[in-house]
Amino acid sequence: IYMANNIFENLPPATAEEVFETLVDHAPVRIERIVSRGHASPDGFWYDQPHGEFVVLMSGAATIRLEDEQHTHNLRPGDWINIPAHVRHRVEETAAGEPTIWLAVHYDNKTE
Repeated sequence: IYMANNIFENLPPATAEEVFETLVDHAPVRIERIVSRGHASPDGFWYDQPHGEFVVLMSGAATIRLEDEQHTHNLRPGDWINIPAHVRHRVEETAAGEPTIWLAVHYDNKTE
């Protein structure tokens, strides 16, 4: 199916949790739009995913922390980060006064 939409339109209303929307799911790749509004990972929580994740920040602002690094990554529109499988990471903060829109590409990073 061919679809054409705009990543900045039809944003979900503000909720207590981030909103994850799958745009394409065609193994071994899944692409999603994530909308954050001042959200952050819960205290002490770390993502530990079995797949790689390439993320582009489309709008807003965000701070990402990788467990094995001392510094944080402050992202603004156009910035991207690639997080290999099982690299523990967390969202320290996202912009509170505007939607933060992410484009996330989840991929199988096996090197067979």
